[in-house]
Amino acid sequence: MLKKILGVAALVAILGATGALAETIKIGVTPGEHAQILEKVAEVAKPKGLDIQILEFSDYVVPNQALNDGELDANSFQHKPYLDNQIADRKFDIVDVAYTVNFPMGVYSKKVKSFDELADGATIAIPNDPTNGGRALLILADKGAIKLRDGAGLKVTPADITENKKNFKFVELDAAQLPRSIDDVDAAAINTNYALEAGLDPMNGTILKEGEKAPYVNLIAVRTADKDKPWVKTLIESYHSDPVKQFILDKYKGAAVPSW
Repeated sequence: MLKKILGVAALVAILGATGALAETIKIGVTPGEHAQILEKVAEVAKPKGLDIQILEFSDYVVPNQALNDGELDANSFQHKPYLDNQIADRKFDIVDVAYTVNFPMGVYSKKVKSFDELADGATIAIPNDPTNGGRALLILADKGAIKLRDGAGLKVTPADITENKKNFKFVELDAAQLPRSIDDVDAAAINTNYALEAGLDPMNGTILKEGEKAPYVNLIAVRTADKDKPWVKTLIESYHSDPVKQFILDKYKGAAVPSW
């Protein structure tokens, strides 16, 4: 009997040391920075009893579909305007639970060294989804290169341009394809995760750069039914840990900014 009591006590002690959590989850990310950061998060989470399996996706659409369909437990790759647009368009039952990092979007060119050098009628490639395409146009509007329709919001398109001083032409491409388009256009607005993956320099290699804007902070999303589960809390605590923050600061040197 004494051995049995001691055995139960030892088991309770072990469970207490691991926070009584023993869970394996699958998280979808895009390749590059989101995957690299999540690998560090997984290191922090493992001693807490949370085993994170990382699945990489090459586009922005499939990770939300896979999460909604139960093939993933969470994803970490998108900002709030994009998630909101996906939920509205596709009726996904998913929700954001924590902010992660911000990757300021940049405009890159192999033809000119500054934005002001772009010629009249230059072609600029932008993402073809409403939120990231709108984000690119807002960068140009902030520069004063174009004016947008009053009240157009964040999801602006080339159709919302009311003034285009240098008659720029806009080509809309899948966000992941934009780095490969640079040789064929005069400039391209590229999400930083794809820019880094392609070997571009977000800190010194842009001709125009977005300021830090809260709507574009990236986030962790889960199914709505799972948002209060214990593993979600452990995941957030692990992501928002000092080791992960230091990893981001040391590795990306300002190209990615912790948002907690």
